[in-house]
Amino acid sequence: MKLAFSKPTNGLDEQRLMFDRFRQAGYEGLQLKGGQYAAHLDDPSAFQNEWGDDQALTTALITGGTLDQSGLAQLRDTIAFAQAVKAERLVFCHGLSRIGLADEDIAGFAKTLSQVGREAADQGVALSLHHHFDQPVMHRHDFDVFFDAADHDAVHLTVDTAHLVKSGITDVAGLVRDFANVIDNLHLKDFADGQWRLLGEGTIDFPALFEALQDTGYDGWLCVDEETSTELTEAMDRSRAALSSLLQPRG
Repeated sequence: MKLAFSKPTNGLDEQRLMFDRFRQAGYEGLQLKGGQYAAHLDDPSAFQNEWGDDQALTTALITGGTLDQSGLAQLRDTIAFAQAVKAERLVFCHGLSRIGLADEDIAGFAKTLSQVGREAADQGVALSLHHHFDQPVMHRHDFDVFFDAADHDAVHLTVDTAHLVKSGITDVAGLVRDFANVIDNLHLKDFADGQWRLLGEGTIDFPALFEALQDTGYDGWLCVDEETSTELTEAMDRSRAALSSLLQPRG
C-alpha cells in the first residue's frame, strides 16, 4: 500500500509547505483539494510552472459538483486537467443532498458516472466516487444500488472512514470487505462526538479496517484526509505516527 496526505491549506505559503514537506513526513504522494489546483484548471502548464511536474503532487485530484449539464462540463474539464498534470485519478464528491432521492435516482447517477468514467479511462485517468454524508451515496443500501448499476471498470470507490461513520455505517471493515472489488482509494480520518479527529484520536476501529484491507489484498493508496484545525506539519507528523502503528505486523 502507498501512503498519501491531503489537507486544505490556507494560502499559497501553506500549500508550498505541504508540497515541500510531505516526503519528509513519510508520505509518498498528495491528494489535492479543489482549491489547491482549480485556479489553473484552464491552464495546466501554469500549474506545473508554479508547482513543478512531480507526479507525486497529483496522485489524485479531489473535486465536487453536480451531474447536470454544467456540472458534467466542469467534471470533463477537470478530467482533462488531470490528464495534463498526469494525475492517477479524479475523486468525485457528488454535491447533491441525499434527501428525497429514490433508488432509481442513485442508479441513474451510477450510469452517468460510468459513462464519464469510460471517457476518463480513455484519457488515462481513473474516476473514483467519494461517498459523503448527505450526498446520494450515503446509506449502506445506497452503495448496493449504485454499484449494482455502475460499470466497475469505469467508476471506482474512494472509501472515507469518517464519512461512513457520520452516515451511520459503523462497520467500516465490513463495507471494505463487501466492496473490495471496486475500492481503489482510502481516505483515512477519525471521528468522535460529531467531529473529525486526527487519525487514531477518535472512535473508529482502524485495526479491524486494516485487517480487512490485508485479507482482501488491497494494495492501493491510503490517504490521510486531514480536516481538523490542527496545524499542518503537526497534523502530518501525528497522523503518520498513527499510520505507522496501524501498519505494524499483527500476530
